[in-house]
Amino acid sequence: MAAKKHGRYDAYLEQARDLPPIKTAIVHPCSKEAMVAAIEAWQEKFLQPVLVGPELKIRKAAKEAGVKIDDLEIIPTEHSHAAAQKAVEMAASGKVQALMKGSLHTDELLGAVVNAQSGLRTERRISHVYAMDIPAYSKPLFITDAAINIRPDLDDKRDIVQNAVDLMRILGREKPLVAVLAAVETVNSKMPATLDAAALTVMSMRGQITGAVVDGPLAFDNAINLKAAEIKGIVSPVAGKADILLVPDLEAGNMLAKQLMYFADAGAAGLVLGARVPIILTSRSDKVSVRLASAALAKIMVERRFKLEKAHHA
Repeated sequence: MAAKKHGRYDAYLEQARDLPPIKTAIVHPCSKEAMVAAIEAWQEKFLQPVLVGPELKIRKAAKEAGVKIDDLEIIPTEHSHAAAQKAVEMAASGKVQALMKGSLHTDELLGAVVNAQSGLRTERRISHVYAMDIPAYSKPLFITDAAINIRPDLDDKRDIVQNAVDLMRILGREKPLVAVLAAVETVNSKMPATLDAAALTVMSMRGQITGAVVDGPLAFDNAINLKAAEIKGIVSPVAGKADILLVPDLEAGNMLAKQLMYFADAGAAGLVLGARVPIILTSRSDKVSVRLASAALAKIMVERRFKLEKAHHA
């Protein structure tokens, strides 16, 4: 049997290459890995990095990575906490168009973003999306939320779905199919995930979630495999062909995404949504293609948002 190929990110990378680089605050790029990720995205003309953090540590990281940063702007700060605050201020005032996590904890960066005074909060809850490239699946697949919201309630889940739907629509998928995952595909009062799934399905029908077809509860196999859904007699517009998987909680999502990454050779580009600017989250273990795809998604998002705002004010 021929090996299944990657390539789900190709369309994102092609779209992004046609757009100008976005000015991006790299928050505390004080490790070799964080520096390499920023420089790769710069060399590919996806980002114009602004390095925010302790200058000596930034220069040391660049030396360790064997890269030249003479042409890049450095905004010196005392420590990682100050770097997060400074980067958020720059984003709120329009000096940068996106943020990218360097070598600080995700909590530290997002804490500065969600602070009531940050200027980056919207009415939506912030959430994380993994844009997956799974060789065994015929199209891109989003998994949300596997990194930020630990135990989201129904209102949180509505926002998490809407954030992912809006991004997928920006990428050109007009009416994404959202599968709300649970362990079973029937509503069971003892399983809260199934109750949330049923409520979200109705919320979508009533216009409380827009621009998508939402259905659940669906078990994982029924969401992504048409035969599995048919065998169980499930009649659903989403079953077997989901574009977005909404997981019940962070633990389930994290396990699902990592199983796909390590057992199915999937790529997982990460982006934080729901703030006024996209936030690129990459992991030290990410392949180059995954890191570039994360930057490409942020770039497309910034450009499309800019066009929409321009059209709105015209």
